[in-house]
Amino acid sequence: MSAPLLEVSGVSKRFGGLQALSNVSLSVSAGEIVGLIGPNGAGKTTLFSALVGLHRPEMGRITLDGRDLVGLKPHRIAAAGMVKTFQNVALFLESTVLDNVLTGGLLRHPVEDARALARRCLDRVGISGISGKLARDLSFPERARVEVARALCTEPRVLLLDEAMAALNHAEMDEFMDLLRQLRSEGLTLVVVEHHMRAIMALCERLVVLNFGQVIASGTPAEISRNPAVVEAYLGRSAA
Repeated sequence: MSAPLLEVSGVSKRFGGLQALSNVSLSVSAGEIVGLIGPNGAGKTTLFSALVGLHRPEMGRITLDGRDLVGLKPHRIAAAGMVKTFQNVALFLESTVLDNVLTGGLLRHPVEDARALARRCLDRVGISGISGKLARDLSFPERARVEVARALCTEPRVLLLDEAMAALNHAEMDEFMDLLRQLRSEGLTLVVVEHHMRAIMALCERLVVLNFGQVIASGTPAEISRNPAVVEAYLGRSAA
């Protein structure tokens, strides 16, 4: 069996008196869609931030295809092939959709090449028709797709999605999940933080559950939905 593409081993992170992450370990194989779930404050976003270099863990290792990422700046980790979207979509509101997306391409390419790549990424996520629209005029579903397109423009191997479906209705969520499945079929590996349990259960082959900064369970959606510790911590009685 091949080694995991992304491996997290014993990662811990403290903010003052708060132990945000405690000895977190998980692995993700190439081509997987893995869900990261847990109640508010469980450490999901902190873990994502540690993975992309926004927070440096006090302990543990994070490797991408065998390369140690701890201590690298975010742009170095992006260049290594891992980026995240943000829970609060942060677009340049006075710039066009195309210009927002091409900023991701500047990681590896000069401006004109980045612009051509950005057009391909917009087409890839199904919003090439709004490339000239100002970001301030976008709907929530459009903003979510622009954020994904910008991340794709960095040409990642692993994409971390932090609550990308938070503002979507059920129909929009289904369309977005179809997009993520298509991206996976094109070779992308995805790790998804999402509170919408219907979406996460339908989308992911495997789930990792955090609570109080610790991994309390991992397994298939069916296994997780029957896990008593998970039901008590997060899913509620209706999932039992």
